[in-house]
Amino acid sequence: MAHPKEFAEGLSIGIIMDGNGRWAKKRGLPRTAGHKRGAEVFSDIADYCDELGVASVYFYAFSTENWKRPLEEVNAIMRLFGEYLLKGFDYKNRNVRIRFMGDRTVLDPQLQELMNKLEADSAVKTGMTLNIAINYGGRPEIVRAAQQLAAKAAAGELRPEEITEQMLSDAMYTAGQKDPDLILRPSGEKRLSNFMLWQAAYSELVEMDVLWPDFTRSDLDAAIEEFNHRSRRFGGL
Repeated sequence: MAHPKEFAEGLSIGIIMDGNGRWAKKRGLPRTAGHKRGAEVFSDIADYCDELGVASVYFYAFSTENWKRPLEEVNAIMRLFGEYLLKGFDYKNRNVRIRFMGDRTVLDPQLQELMNKLEADSAVKTGMTLNIAINYGGRPEIVRAAQQLAAKAAAGELRPEEITEQMLSDAMYTAGQKDPDLILRPSGEKRLSNFMLWQAAYSELVEMDVLWPDFTRSDLDAAIEEFNHRSRRFGGL
């Protein structure tokens, strides 16, 4: 569907990719089948965000709490992360910058190497920034930022009373990027699940009763359309 240039240009969008397991269960399939289909949807929606002129998109792929899932499922997700989330998107031929959010130090060394390479190779790109959150949690991110500023204070580089909101923002994984204008959650759930807690202060939340593996470009259109009809007052009148 064709849209006017201003439909989504410059937007910052957070997406909680939810419902893979339920999608598979409804079809009598293993949960891993839902994650595979969800990874394919990720590739298509990332493409579409780029085509729409979105400035930044944040995909919530794997949370710090997801390690509690069965080992077989976690291993499958990590394998798919390498196959689809990293290799399934045409990074080389797109003007897209890649950023990763979360603690990657516990991930497989080969996966870390691939992530580091993608970030380095795409650093000079000037188009959309594609953020993928893996082993990510909003609370750990805030703690990490606070620790960085506390270390500077302990070293005498700044006084505690000099710490500002902007300094904390600059210590987040999303430093230099726009906070999400809207955060979209498919699957019908109505919570953030520890996603971008600092950055979501004034984000518009859009919940949709569609499981992520069934999510389409038309669903993203509908979410953006709803956002475009909302009035954002940021605490004012």
